[in-house]
Amino acid sequence: MTFAKSFKALSDPERRRILELLKSGSMSAGEIASHFDTTAATISYHLKVLKQADLIFEKKEKNYIYYQLNVTVLESIMLWITNLKEGDSNVEKE
Repeated sequence: MTFAKSFKALSDPERRRILELLKSGSMSAGEIASHFDTTAATISYHLKVLKQADLIFEKKEKNYIYYQLNVTVLESIMLWITNLKEGDSNVEKE
C-alpha cells in the first residue's frame, strides 16, 4: 500500500461517500449505485480506484460481488496521521 494511492482515492467526494456507505457493512455494486445519481459505469470506476488503493476489497458470493472496507489500511493511515500530529520523527521512504 502506498499512501499516495490512498490519498488520491480519498480526494474524491463520491469515493468518500462510498466508504461511508460501506462502514455499515458489505454491499453489492448495485446497492452502492442506488445511493447515487450517476451511471453504473461511474460507480464501477470508483470501486476500481478504491480497490487499487486497498481501501476496499471484494468478496464473491454466487453471482454477486460484495465490497467491504479494508479497515487495516484505514488504521495505517490514521496511525500515520496521529504520528504526524504528535511530531513523530520517523519518516516513511518510498
